[in-house]
Amino acid sequence: MQKPHILIVEDEEVTRFNLRSLFEAEGYQVSEAFDGASMDEAMQKQTVNLVVMDINLPGKNGLLLGRELTQNRELGLIFLTGRDSDIDKVLGLEIGADDYLTKPFNPRELTIRARNILTRLSQVKTDSSDAIIKFNQWTLDGNSRQLTSPSGEIIPIPRGEYRALKLMLENIGQIVSRQQLIKEMTGRELRSNDRTVDVTIRRLRKHFESDTNTPELINTIHGEGYRFVGTIE
Repeated sequence: MQKPHILIVEDEEVTRFNLRSLFEAEGYQVSEAFDGASMDEAMQKQTVNLVVMDINLPGKNGLLLGRELTQNRELGLIFLTGRDSDIDKVLGLEIGADDYLTKPFNPRELTIRARNILTRLSQVKTDSSDAIIKFNQWTLDGNSRQLTSPSGEIIPIPRGEYRALKLMLENIGQIVSRQQLIKEMTGRELRSNDRTVDVTIRRLRKHFESDTNTPELINTIHGEGYRFVGTIE
């Protein structure tokens, strides 16, 4: 079985070396890049399963590169950066990153999060082949990980949004807790001040709001979680 391939995109040489040593000790195949151009070159040579990327990079910053990655490729993305503002975290999650860690970081925590994302990716590949769900004139297609609106507009969605929506569709009318959602989306436990679920729900609501005839489909149950109130067709 081929080892998962992790690409480290980091302009600090010492940090790249430390990360490479960390992941190779865990048994992963590891490549390095220091900017967007070298990242693209590395990805053209072989399949990459997970990118661990800094935001502060020469040329295009990590947020711009991350947006391109999540729109066009089936891979995981972790931002690992010294930028710890809430704005950067929210932006990182909104473009579809799977996780966001700030430096200095706990090496063990990083490897656990990476492993959870890679496990989640493999599960998506095996469980999405029959995941075509129709609701309120919308269609969720797990094969292509796309939403199709009542007007026929096709909306690609990141893995986190897909898994959150699929979980709620499988539990229509029931309260789905934030803990259940984060576990389904990332494989990890909910942390204090973690906005990953809230950002994901907000993005899903924006998709539905693009169609003026679509009623409110996701209710917030304060202190508990969210409930999907649409109708399966």
